[in-house]
Amino acid sequence: MSKEQRGIVKAWEATVRKSQQAGKKRATSLFTAMSVAPADDDPGEVYDAEKLVSNGDFYTGQWCDNLPHGQGKYLWTDGCMYVGEWQRGKTMGKGKFSWPSGATYEGDFKSGYMDGKGTFIGSTGDTYRGTWVMNLKHGHGTKSYSNGDYYEGEWRRGLQDGHGRYQWTNGNHYSGKWRNGMLHGTGTMIWTNGNRYDGCWEENCPKGNGTLKWADGSFYVGFWSKDPSDQSGTYYPSAASGGDFDFDPQQVYSVDLNDCRVCCCENILVYPSQKMPHWSENEASVRLRRMSVDGRLSNSSDGLEGGLGNLELKTPIRGRNRPLSIPPARRQGVTIAKGHKNYELMLNLQLGIRHSVGRPAPTTSLDLKSSAFDPKEKVWTKFPPEGSKYTPPHASCDFRWKDYCPVVFRSLRKLFKVDPADYMISICGNDALRELSSPGKSGSFFYLTYDDRYMIKTIKKAEVKVLLRMLPAYYKHVRAFENTLVTKFYGLHCVKLTGATQKKVRFVIMGNLFCSEYTIHRRFDLKGSSHGRTTDKPEGEIDATTTLKDLDLNYIFRLHKAWFQDFCRQVDRDCDFLEQERIMDYSMLVGLHFRETSTQEPSTPSGEEFEAGPRLTRIDTGSIRLGIGMPARAERTIRRNEYEAQFVGEPTGELYEIVLFFSIIDILQDYDISKKLEHAYKSIQYDPTSISAVDPRQYSKRFRDFVLRVFVQDT
Repeated sequence: MSKEQRGIVKAWEATVRKSQQAGKKRATSLFTAMSVAPADDDPGEVYDAEKLVSNGDFYTGQWCDNLPHGQGKYLWTDGCMYVGEWQRGKTMGKGKFSWPSGATYEGDFKSGYMDGKGTFIGSTGDTYRGTWVMNLKHGHGTKSYSNGDYYEGEWRRGLQDGHGRYQWTNGNHYSGKWRNGMLHGTGTMIWTNGNRYDGCWEENCPKGNGTLKWADGSFYVGFWSKDPSDQSGTYYPSAASGGDFDFDPQQVYSVDLNDCRVCCCENILVYPSQKMPHWSENEASVRLRRMSVDGRLSNSSDGLEGGLGNLELKTPIRGRNRPLSIPPARRQGVTIAKGHKNYELMLNLQLGIRHSVGRPAPTTSLDLKSSAFDPKEKVWTKFPPEGSKYTPPHASCDFRWKDYCPVVFRSLRKLFKVDPADYMISICGNDALRELSSPGKSGSFFYLTYDDRYMIKTIKKAEVKVLLRMLPAYYKHVRAFENTLVTKFYGLHCVKLTGATQKKVRFVIMGNLFCSEYTIHRRFDLKGSSHGRTTDKPEGEIDATTTLKDLDLNYIFRLHKAWFQDFCRQVDRDCDFLEQERIMDYSMLVGLHFRETSTQEPSTPSGEEFEAGPRLTRIDTGSIRLGIGMPARAERTIRRNEYEAQFVGEPTGELYEIVLFFSIIDILQDYDISKKLEHAYKSIQYDPTSISAVDPRQYSKRFRDFVLRVFVQDT
């Protein structure tokens, strides 16, 4: 067979393989409206090229398949510059990024992010050397500050977190635990005069049990607090001190710690991943320098008029052969305007929230007394239409308002960093709420605030009892684990209408997981059970607002190693908590934003409009938390056997860049008599392991096993 014939055969085989793959993808796709482009082709021939982008940016370096690939240099019009390795149009490998301010980062890059080992030198001279994960300091690292201070230890999500040692330029030093960039936990502070404190810390101050020792041998043991009324302890003088010493513990806060302030980390206004260019086939001119077989370069620009000219490829460009195409998401819900059947209920709710949150209350510590959690701790308020001494006149009907455990929920809002004024404006402002149809079988109504920040759900009396019963443990859990995935509750209330109906409506206020600048393209509700776990909508009616279920899932989600480890630990903690509280029937709510789209969306995190044609949305790494706005990759899966309920399909190798949101929801169902009867009845008809109603211990194990098959570590 001649060389030409062999080339024709190879081309034919490649075409057949691609057509088979395309057919398989179409057959396994659940949604015909959505198609995505896998990145699978091997790179073609590598050239040296110079590219002037239409916006004024300039690239020079190695080029392949219409993308930077290999060593290259990119200059932005605003003065930023990257020099280093590229792979398929993204910074990947070793490189150096510099900002116009003079700041530089030199080290490892991955998919456009500072990721791996690297050194960042800020414009003021601050220097960090250590590990990075997705643009954030994460792992072990050292930081030298321009004022002479020095830190060595653990970092998490850009801040000191874990064990670390901080040395001030005046010689004082602290060694111990950190959280969110502050001294928090057990640790030791040693001053240059020989004094030292060993004990508990909270937000850069001694808080809890601790001992202060002086250089002469005297010491003070007790409970420390910035609030003098909470401070208690005993002073033990040494023989050298003569026993005559009047010590006020508050001087540690007012004097001794004045010279021990932790320096703030320099804020990176623009991350390299946010600067990554979005390559287009026909937007600029390219001058190629083709390398011949003997290693010599030849300049060529023939045939490049009107775009890339003879650079046009006959095969699809990687990641562009089937761009993601999703119809613009419609705004969820029906606005509750005058005339709506629940209009008066909305007015009652807003009046009650305004009264509860705006009511003057003493500043309370997060350390609550057990009496605050008493289910009998509730406040009734009458709201007559003409108003009263404590309530304003209003246009709604006469009703009564009940606050459950108001001190606890006020503390929860403080713990979750909810500003009271913003909370009140979101729920009780001039804009009406929006009513959603119930996505589940509970029959509950859901209401969204105008800014999408909060969701209000009507609940049954039994669910109120469950929440009040588990409230002490819930409060302790969310306080101990700030990255918990369980639903955040902000308030529990009841509206009782007066008159003949005497109707009671109980509802809970929660955070809305999908309140984001990213459009949620797909959402899933995952329990780990298979019976009845498919959507009941025809395929043609499925859109971005449809909540899909376990057997509809056709992806697995690949998380970065550090995020995956955090995810596994937190799922274990949350499931242990729910199991101890005898809770079952909860689920993992998952939302996906596909970063590569070919439709116009309302906005991106950068505030820019989507261009026509595929592009990647930018990620605000400063707002990333576990379960919130996490960059990840989704790999499409396929279920081989249509006649068998296969939980997680087999990976196909098709990977898509996504932004991921997830949380554990519906945590107010305990394993009561109704669920036990449901389990007994359905076990006769179906496989007992496939139904949702099972014992909390079995439910927890099944849920964990399933979730950890869907969420995996990216390799």
